[in-house]
Amino acid sequence: MVKICCIGAGYVGGPTMAVIALKCPEIEVVVVDIAAPRINAWNSDHLPIYEPGLDDVVKQCRGKNLFFSTDVEKHVAEADIVFVSVNTPTKTQGLGAGKAADLTYWESAARMIADVSKSDKIVVEKSTVPVKTAEAIERILTHNRKGINFTILSNPEFLAEGTAIADLFKPDRVLIGGRETPEGQKAIHSLKNVYAHWVPEDRILCTNLWSAELSKLAANAFLAQRISSVNAMSALCEATGADVSQVSHSIGTDSRIGPKFLNASVGFGGSCFQKDILNLVYICECNGLPEVANYWKQVIKVNDYQKMRFVNRVVSSMFNTVSGKKIAILGFAFKKDTGDTRETPAIDVCKGLLGDKAKLSIYDPQVTEDQIMRDLAMKKFDWDHPAHLQPLSPTSNKQVSVVWDAYEAIKDAHGICIMTEWDEFKNLDYQKVYDSMQKPAFIFDGRNVVNVNKLREIGFIVYSIGNL
Repeated sequence: MVKICCIGAGYVGGPTMAVIALKCPEIEVVVVDIAAPRINAWNSDHLPIYEPGLDDVVKQCRGKNLFFSTDVEKHVAEADIVFVSVNTPTKTQGLGAGKAADLTYWESAARMIADVSKSDKIVVEKSTVPVKTAEAIERILTHNRKGINFTILSNPEFLAEGTAIADLFKPDRVLIGGRETPEGQKAIHSLKNVYAHWVPEDRILCTNLWSAELSKLAANAFLAQRISSVNAMSALCEATGADVSQVSHSIGTDSRIGPKFLNASVGFGGSCFQKDILNLVYICECNGLPEVANYWKQVIKVNDYQKMRFVNRVVSSMFNTVSGKKIAILGFAFKKDTGDTRETPAIDVCKGLLGDKAKLSIYDPQVTEDQIMRDLAMKKFDWDHPAHLQPLSPTSNKQVSVVWDAYEAIKDAHGICIMTEWDEFKNLDYQKVYDSMQKPAFIFDGRNVVNVNKLREIGFIVYSIGNL
């Protein structure tokens, strides 16, 4: 029986391994993590992450050929294939601070694999890592190998949160990168056989190591670039009287461009886009390519500009002050159908409004009060360290309340900011909302989800992204 072990029970490791276990009943899959609360959650009825369809997959396999454990060393030692899916946060100090990836957790995982292994292993990079990480990991493993052979593969994930299970069931492509040596090719073949249980062969792409590592950074950079491009256009649309939804629809009908990732919004979030672009920028700078680095930096600058523009619009529209005014924040996750708040635009918008002394009432159907309070208290990049190394939950903030009902958040508010495109926000009874608010009642739609004309007929003053 082939045994797979995955180090790291997070957003990538958990769902990916659950689907492998479901599709390959003859393979034993164990997900390990040093964080006991997280492993306990994976073994309970309340999984540590929310992802549509994930519950069903885990329940079908858990206890049969899918296991979650804190006994990291035992399961790594027994495995034939070890996936490494640990945090690779952006460095906050030292060389490359603010841009380079911090590979501390990766390195300690590699040293532990070398220490405990008693048989040959294929080690698979699953975390997003800088190009040439495999080379560094390979050196650590070979210098500590005690006669055991380790083969490194890169197998980056291309999951979108909210559709991760569907993406795993029917991926656009599975990318496997390895050395162009007989051992490397044999390892690629072994991993390809796992995915071939359910992925058509023409969708399993095999490349060299460096191409696979760079493909992941490049894919995220291209996607983020599209969002920043349409957001840049939204500012121009507001200035000229054009409507960004009409412009993006018109662009999207061009078959060379296509319609995806052309929705103007308050900005992109999520754990990967900003981190991967900063990483790309650092790699370009290290390789003497400042012009290329500056090109990609601009994608993040436009994203930061879009969030700042949104805050400025809220404050200037509400008679240049939000001090002491209640503002309802609808949605805190970085997009709908996930509870993930990493790099969500809501954090910067809330901090901007709090800086102007607003009182915030926040509602999101999937994000806990503890998470929201932590996010608002955390420094940039702290979120990407394991939970036990993050700052403790802060004491309560008198300017912020978190509620479990949209109408409760809105009651007596001067304004509403829609920060996540949850379907329920489209379907609120906006007459009831209007009646419960202070007048004039403002709506700032950061996701372009509401019907602007209908709301104006009710009496709202409405601002959306990219049109007047």
